[in-house]
Amino acid sequence: MKRRYLLVSLATTLLGGCVTSPTGRSQLMMVPDSQMSQMGLSAFNDMRKQGKFVDAPRERAYATCVADALIAVLPAPWNTQQWEVQIIGDDAANAFALPGGRIGVNRGMFKIATDQNQLAVVLGHELSHVVARHGAERVSDSMATQAAVAAGTIYAGSRGTDAGNAAALLGLGAEVGIMLPFSRTQESEADTLGQRYMAQAGFDPRAAVALWEKMGAQGGSKPPVFLSTHPSSGNRAQALNQEAQQLLPVYQRALGSGHAPNCRL
Repeated sequence: MKRRYLLVSLATTLLGGCVTSPTGRSQLMMVPDSQMSQMGLSAFNDMRKQGKFVDAPRERAYATCVADALIAVLPAPWNTQQWEVQIIGDDAANAFALPGGRIGVNRGMFKIATDQNQLAVVLGHELSHVVARHGAERVSDSMATQAAVAAGTIYAGSRGTDAGNAAALLGLGAEVGIMLPFSRTQESEADTLGQRYMAQAGFDPRAAVALWEKMGAQGGSKPPVFLSTHPSSGNRAQALNQEAQQLLPVYQRALGSGHAPNCRL
């Protein structure tokens, strides 16, 4: 009886849980934003307790400058949300953004993203995962593909404060040792949205091509952490370049209207 009830509940939720992403893609959404925000804050606070954040005022001010310019052009409610940026004492080139308004940037990222435009590529991409609700979509897809009892267990677990589980579901696999990358569709969507936001914010969208080429050249046969959790197709650079050319007028208009960030490390 309990399993039948769960199956009926799951079927009902599936029928009513379809939404549209910022690019017009259909998504299954069974988890409320409030719950995802709680999970994001839990994972971030756990990292704080573990001492992963370092006292790096210059790097933090620089990353915050870039993030603030991007956040200002995000759609509501993310453009009015209170965001916090922290620097992680890790030499790997990696960064993330979480529901709940939290951003983490590894110190190693500054060695690859060497100017504000390239850092905007990274942070724009990560913020786009939040705006497109990719974490909630991942949880929803996991629930939908499990049996009713398993789905109920996943949902119950996600409501707790288990930071390891929350971090994995939110795309923080590299931080907790569990690799659960976003799908290629979600990564492509984050690329598209990230370039759009950076152009609107006054960052040069052409920097995306140079940044991803530098990322791909790191580590020889073994991709850097950022790319291992962000799978890339062979034509990614070409797609980024085509998108950048289309966004140049948006970038120029942003500069003309006073959106000209001046973030320096």
